[in-house]
Amino acid sequence: MKTNMGIIDRIIRILIVIVIAILYFLEVIQGRLALILGIVAVVFAITSFVRFCPIYWFLGIKTCKNKE
Repeated sequence: MKTNMGIIDRIIRILIVIVIAILYFLEVIQGRLALILGIVAVVFAITSFVRFCPIYWFLGIKTCKNKE
């Protein structure tokens, strides 16, 4: 897998994960919404750590500064 996510994109995704976690633990989000946002948070966390987003690959988007 080639990297296709830049540092800013990764930081934004991690911040979104943190916000979702805080909202969940403060019981602001519950039920089905919590489940959906939890899945989104897990996907964002995984893609941030591996620096590869399959949707970016499919659409041909690249936010990192790697030379080809």
